Amino acid sequence: MGKVRNVLFIMCDQLRADHLSCAGHPHLKTPAIDSLAAKGVLFPRAYVQSGVCGPSRMSYYTGRYMFSHGATWNRVPLSLREKTIGDYLRPAGIRVALAGKTHVLPDLDGLERYGIEGGSAMAALMRAGRFEELDRYDGHSPPGEESHYAAYLRKQGYNSDDPWSDYVISADGPDGPVSGWHMRNVHLPARVAEEHSETAYMTREAMHFVEDMGDRPWFLHLSYVKPHWPYMVPAPYHKMYSAKDCLPLNRDERELLDQHPVLAAYRQHDESQSFQRADAPDIVRPAYMGLIKQVDDWLGRLFEHLKKLGRFDDTLILFTADHGDFLGDHWLGEKEMFYEEAQRVPFIVYDPDPAADTTRGTIDERFVEAVDVVPTCLAALEQPANDHLVEGCSLLPLLRAGKVENWRDAVFSELDYSFREARKILKRGPRDCRAIMVRTDRWKYVWWQDFRPMLFDLANDPKELSDLGADDAHANIRREMEERMAAWLKGRKTRVTVDDAYVEARTATHKKHGILFGMW
Repeated sequence: MGKVRNVLFIMCDQLRADHLSCAGHPHLKTPAIDSLAAKGVLFPRAYVQSGVCGPSRMSYYTGRYMFSHGATWNRVPLSLREKTIGDYLRPAGIRVALAGKTHVLPDLDGLERYGIEGGSAMAALMRAGRFEELDRYDGHSPPGEESHYAAYLRKQGYNSDDPWSDYVISADGPDGPVSGWHMRNVHLPARVAEEHSETAYMTREAMHFVEDMGDRPWFLHLSYVKPHWPYMVPAPYHKMYSAKDCLPLNRDERELLDQHPVLAAYRQHDESQSFQRADAPDIVRPAYMGLIKQVDDWLGRLFEHLKKLGRFDDTLILFTADHGDFLGDHWLGEKEMFYEEAQRVPFIVYDPDPAADTTRGTIDERFVEAVDVVPTCLAALEQPANDHLVEGCSLLPLLRAGKVENWRDAVFSELDYSFREARKILKRGPRDCRAIMVRTDRWKYVWWQDFRPMLFDLANDPKELSDLGADDAHANIRREMEERMAAWLKGRKTRVTVDDAYVEARTATHKKHGILFGMW
């Protein structure tokens, strides 16, 4: 038996890879997250399978690419046929729980088709992506029936039909309350006390869970809704940073010349128009940093709690994000596009097993993907790999040996923008909005359905300011990247109802059953 008995899978929503002090941010100090990196391994080249919350998270939960699991956007349910980490671990007696956000939508058509009753315990698990929801709160709208957070707020004295909108994402303006939905207001402190905020509340839920579990094995997904918008920060975090503490904007006027059609459409979205204002980044970015600092402070409390309970010594801890945030870079807001600011995420793994002692405190430059979380957890907990379904790679060999032959030399990400205003701007049909990115050590190539591709030379243009997608001199590179993408697509795992052992046991066995077809 290995030393890992539990898993703590921490995810921040919309956290950029470059907004941690262990990743080099000069002013934003994150000592708790840094301490995790000092005890584990920091992977600075980790990428999500989509720059959108829903499909990215479904890849984290299934270990499969968006092309394989099919939940291509936030409003697309994950099919009941897809197995998640809960399906793999619960039969082994491991309690799989959630505190926070998942973005899982129930496959209502599948539930009805399979006759799974709406009020049953099985239906509840299937609707929740096979997580036991300690408290689920997705953070985009007022907490509904799935969350206890609204009731908690009222118990603290925030008397309102909608305390989230009236206190958590609101501030006191000169003429009364103002909303954090309007980014111009996010320099003001939220009306909610810091100890009652979303980050504080969900961290305490996680701490209670670990304490209640005692020595029983568990997998906990602690999923923060921050630093995702609305970027409203409780005091004192709202004033910890100013514009001079922010990273320089990564954008250039040349990017607005001869724009790629999809990029041009995205730059017409409200969030991009707002971030193109000269004053917007200096207002929003300090608030964004304050939200990250608050998460780090509460993670420090959580880590100390784990140590006090003796759980830090037998718990695999993974820290990451579902995607980044442009914050005005490349004249964009939000995420989705294939620039590094959105696709590259923080990724730290702490393995308590002594076999990982040789890699502690190191930085591993090898490519990591979101799909690697499931196989890493299965390997650490000594569970079957389920290789016929899982498309990621276990990181345990990197953590415990350091040397692995034939590690991946490229990462892939996908986008379905059919739900976005860009589709209407471009006059596209719902089936005509696909894009796929392949990124190697030097090149980043983006295939766009029915539009020209994009290409960036990351060796000579690390800020991705010069698109070579229409440059005749790079036609051979584009062709090579297109071939690489085609080979990746052909390798997706589509035999999902039986495993390889089933195939091996039944290969060329027809004669045993008296079936003699083709005999002379």
